[in-house]
Amino acid sequence: MATPGGGQKVRLLKTALEELKIQDKIILFIDSYDVLFASGPKELLKKFHQAGHKVVFSSESLIWPDRHLEDKHPHVTEGNRFLDSGGFIGYLPNIKEMVAEWKGEDSDSDQVFFTKIYIDSTKRKSINITLDARCRLFQNLHGALDEVVLKFEDERVRARNLLYDTFPVIIHGNGPTKLQINYLGNYIPNTWTFETGCTACHEELRPLKALKENDYPLVLIGIFIQQPTPFVTVFFERLLKLQYPKNRLKLFIYNQEAYHMHHVSSFLQDYGSLYRDFRFIESEENMDTAASRNLAFDTCRKDKDCDYFFSVDIEVVIMNKNTLNILIEQNLSIVAPMVTRAGRLWSNFWGALSVDGYYARSEDYVDIVQGRRVGVWNVPYVSSVYLVKASLLRTELTDYKLFNSHNFDPDMAYCHTIRDKGIFMHLTNMHSFGHILSTENYQTTHLHNDLWQIFENPQDWRDRYIHENYTHIIKDKLIETPCPDVYWFPVFSDIACNHLVEEMEYFGKWSGGRNVDPRIQGGYENVPTVDIHMNQINFEKEWHKFLLEYIAPITEKMYPGYYTKAQFDLAFVVRYKPDEQPSLKPHHDASTFTINIALNQLGLDYQGGGCRFLRYDCSIQAPRKGWALLHPGRLTHYHEGLPTTTGIRYIAVSFVDP
Repeated sequence: MATPGGGQKVRLLKTALEELKIQDKIILFIDSYDVLFASGPKELLKKFHQAGHKVVFSSESLIWPDRHLEDKHPHVTEGNRFLDSGGFIGYLPNIKEMVAEWKGEDSDSDQVFFTKIYIDSTKRKSINITLDARCRLFQNLHGALDEVVLKFEDERVRARNLLYDTFPVIIHGNGPTKLQINYLGNYIPNTWTFETGCTACHEELRPLKALKENDYPLVLIGIFIQQPTPFVTVFFERLLKLQYPKNRLKLFIYNQEAYHMHHVSSFLQDYGSLYRDFRFIESEENMDTAASRNLAFDTCRKDKDCDYFFSVDIEVVIMNKNTLNILIEQNLSIVAPMVTRAGRLWSNFWGALSVDGYYARSEDYVDIVQGRRVGVWNVPYVSSVYLVKASLLRTELTDYKLFNSHNFDPDMAYCHTIRDKGIFMHLTNMHSFGHILSTENYQTTHLHNDLWQIFENPQDWRDRYIHENYTHIIKDKLIETPCPDVYWFPVFSDIACNHLVEEMEYFGKWSGGRNVDPRIQGGYENVPTVDIHMNQINFEKEWHKFLLEYIAPITEKMYPGYYTKAQFDLAFVVRYKPDEQPSLKPHHDASTFTINIALNQLGLDYQGGGCRFLRYDCSIQAPRKGWALLHPGRLTHYHEGLPTTTGIRYIAVSFVDP
């Protein structure tokens, strides 16, 4: 059956028809793996009878494989002129008469055989053959892609031929149109409709809930680090939170970036023993991306216990703890969870391909990415994160170098091979799985480089650095008023506080707390502190963004009628030490309002400290790490910094709207 000619189809049909005797039996013959039925036998038979002939062949606008036969085809009043042997319907005696002449080999062309019968006027009339020229029964896609669109009806979907305004019953993805037939198969006849959504997404699932932990499929997780990437520590934290038995997980980690060596090593040292096994390929081993992925696939292929390979790039943020379970339960050969880049239409799949095999946008791409169409989709390309059945690697994907190509990058080479083998790749957006980080402008010149990601990856920055209760401030009335017109609320996470302090100590160029200060306009500070300015570590733009996003909304809520653009001349981290600068004398701030954020913990890190507002004789020790004090600057809130008696106290101060 693997021979290219197609002659075996005629031979098998001829043999099968010999056993049939009922003269008025109607035979439908079609190719199998690249065909869709848009309707049922009732409509098919009705349209066949309306054709008024004993045998009706599908048609197409292109002649193949012998162009020399073009002039011998009879002309048609309207529609396609050329026969396509991929589909025909007719009465048993007539089809028997047609195939009786077959004496060819399996390697011979069935297309040429049937074409020669059709262009022979005597045989055509004797057998009573016609073409479905207007595509009422059959639609061949080759040469007609611009003519065919989806037509959504009540709880079902049809293919409509715009050229002839017909609704074919059978759609054939002949020739190089396999991707298009796969696309149509996502909808026709009722796989997905606007009324029902996905009707096939819950079929043939592999439920895991009833299994004992030791009976779960064994999964090899391949983690690939190919460039400096933000929030790598968070990636591993989320990996630990996957709701899947760790004794049924093995890890394969490939790290091409020396900057991340300590992140990976620290994770494996602390948690590697929780997993069934792990393998770490370090950057010094000089293995490129394609080679690392080939090795990872082969590791699963050769491991008789490996049931699945789960490939995930380090820039993928897996928010859904059940991702692995959901993908396995889909029971598909290759399935990817949809992940997108926040605020953009960029995702880990392509809905279509260009002629040269690169990205093209399908009609439904935006709707799928934005969640207006939810289901499980047959797509031509997936990357970044996907699950592969190990059985597929041992049977159809046995070639070691799946990711190698002279023309494509590794992911494109892999997907090209998958498509060529007729293997389906699916994508599911039935759940929210996570997103993809932006890595383009990630710099590694600081200690905690993730602090600078508030522009590139704002969602991840917020998750990492903003206090978990920040969003509940107004709703749950978390804002406290310890002194008149002074407001106290949570804003920074513990990690944000730690990173900012460590970043300043890493920079290390603390001012001496002297009045002469060349960093500020005029060069003189009336009430100096031991500090480092945000602009000294090139953090002023990020700090301004933070003030706009997280401080300004609170300011406008607590001081009605005042609207701020959060401008500042001075934003800095202050260090109080008993033997350096323990306190600060009474003063007014050069601001409309001031933000003072506690960066470490009273009692644990230091004793003493705090702020006293002299006019109100009101003192605040600010023992809550990550909480901000918001208070007016000029005129009313004359204040002083109370002595730090032991340890080191850090605060982040901003004089806003000077």
